[in-house]
Amino acid sequence: MSDLLSTLEIVELGPDEVARLREWAAVTAQSARHELGDDATAWAAEEIIAIAQEQSRRRKPGFHAAILDGEVVATGWVSLPLLDNLDSAEVDVHVRPDLRRRGIGTRLLEHVESVARAAGRSRFDSETCWPYAGPADGAGTPGAAFARKHGYGFGLVDVQRALAVPVDEALLAELAAEAAPRHADYRIESWHGPIPDPWVESWLTLANTLNSEAPTGDMEREDDAGDVAAQREAEESQARQGRTSWQTVALVGDEVVAYTEVVLPTHDQRFAYQWGTLVHRDHRGHRLGMAVKVANLQAMQRGADVRGRRVVTWNAEVNDHMIGINERLGFVPVARGAELQKKPARDR
Repeated sequence: MSDLLSTLEIVELGPDEVARLREWAAVTAQSARHELGDDATAWAAEEIIAIAQEQSRRRKPGFHAAILDGEVVATGWVSLPLLDNLDSAEVDVHVRPDLRRRGIGTRLLEHVESVARAAGRSRFDSETCWPYAGPADGAGTPGAAFARKHGYGFGLVDVQRALAVPVDEALLAELAAEAAPRHADYRIESWHGPIPDPWVESWLTLANTLNSEAPTGDMEREDDAGDVAAQREAEESQARQGRTSWQTVALVGDEVVAYTEVVLPTHDQRFAYQWGTLVHRDHRGHRLGMAVKVANLQAMQRGADVRGRRVVTWNAEVNDHMIGINERLGFVPVARGAELQKKPARDR
């Protein structure tokens, strides 16, 4: 093992190292599929290359690779928020399955953590996943064991659910009709692409609170601080990645009081990703969560070819309300995961 590690090289990949970035994507996907099979949702190489090549005021991404005998054998990720959560860093490590348990992951994790510390970050956030049939606390699964060994605590346990689309239109119509009497005073609007100008500021006012409004468990995190310029930058980034957002809002006048968003990637036709759904606390109790999710699926199915895809969502296992909505839509559990956190500077 010591001979192997003595020849291991760890490098940060530059934005122009396209071939290496493709290797990075392939190893990361191979590692994720080893844990979750066809339910793994690793980024496509084209998406990773687009992120590596962007100049962002929202985040500073770093793609790190462990190279052995000229090949990428493990991947590390560091993402530094630049507008909020300025003490935090997102970190992630994947090792090619045939080379695990030889110290490569530990060496690479130490490296990406040192990068985060050098940037002044004192809170490291990460995730790990395992099959739904596995233990609820992840005991004995590779990612959970590795995380615990290196000081990462379980902050929140999530469940990944999937929904085959297109959903039966009759079911969607039934659910929409069931919710309609409860939100007669609200206007529902759907679109795809950038958020329309009249609604973008109130969208952000609501969306920026997702970190504190959604269940957080023992995770420490601040609300987002995205502004209109950052939102437009994010939308341009999505376009470069080949992703299209389908969004629906509930409005009072031009104020967004509920929203939902599903992202369709071009480069992976298997999935669609359910991103945030949130109802303003002053407007809950009107079935707006169900209303916007149903309307968004209806709009997406009318406007895009979604045949053969699965909509993937993650919910905290304690989020009974959103889980109830998702189960009525037909989502089924396929995997478990944990949001992890380590605070090394504070543990000394």
